[in-house]
Amino acid sequence: MSLENNVSIEECASFFERITGQVHLDMLRPSWLIFSGRTPNTRLTVVFREIVNRCLALAGFILSLPIGLLTAIAIKLESRGDVFYRQERVGKNGSVFELIKFRSMHADAEADGRPVWAASDDDRTTVVGRFIRRVRIDEIPQFWNIIKGEMSFIGPRPERPHFVSELAEQVPFYEHRHLVAPGLTGWAQIKFPYGASFEDARQKLQYDLYYIKNQSLALDVIIIFETIKTVLFGKGGR
Repeated sequence: MSLENNVSIEECASFFERITGQVHLDMLRPSWLIFSGRTPNTRLTVVFREIVNRCLALAGFILSLPIGLLTAIAIKLESRGDVFYRQERVGKNGSVFELIKFRSMHADAEADGRPVWAASDDDRTTVVGRFIRRVRIDEIPQFWNIIKGEMSFIGPRPERPHFVSELAEQVPFYEHRHLVAPGLTGWAQIKFPYGASFEDARQKLQYDLYYIKNQSLALDVIIIFETIKTVLFGKGGR
């Protein structure tokens, strides 16, 4: 049928995006972001978001102190090693920062120095570690990363430099996820189960690109609401 008959025609890529909440990599063109209709953030918007993020992170940091103290004691009682686990991650525009988490694995989990994907049922995880991962308590120290401006509350989860280099070679448009600050939670985290492979990373990237393209206050609210549900019911913990 023709346009004269008032038939609505939608591009295949746009239809896929609207139905699935993903940007399909095989349908993506290099100009996708330029012509996506995404409204660029003004300097005022960026500053406002950073202030809100840091204020919320400070409040979360203070409110979670009792839980953090109990977690630290439990970690120390169960296994040797530091309470906190520090690891290099790639942030906005490719900058590298040190992400902080409560340690959930044995101290010698990567004794050979070789980065390894973390699996959902990783045998390197301690008993306390399995619990704090399931309810996301291990992420509490990242409030400090947000306060420092290295992360945001919502955005693509930051990945390790080693895996970023490999993924950028094998997965098209992978480095586009660094156009925004990495997040404590994100669209990919609530839409896709925990990933531990290159194919999983490819699938999660499609959700990350959807968020980057459609970033808005309404979408952020949906992500926060779904994240709270995830924490309460333990869905997606790893």
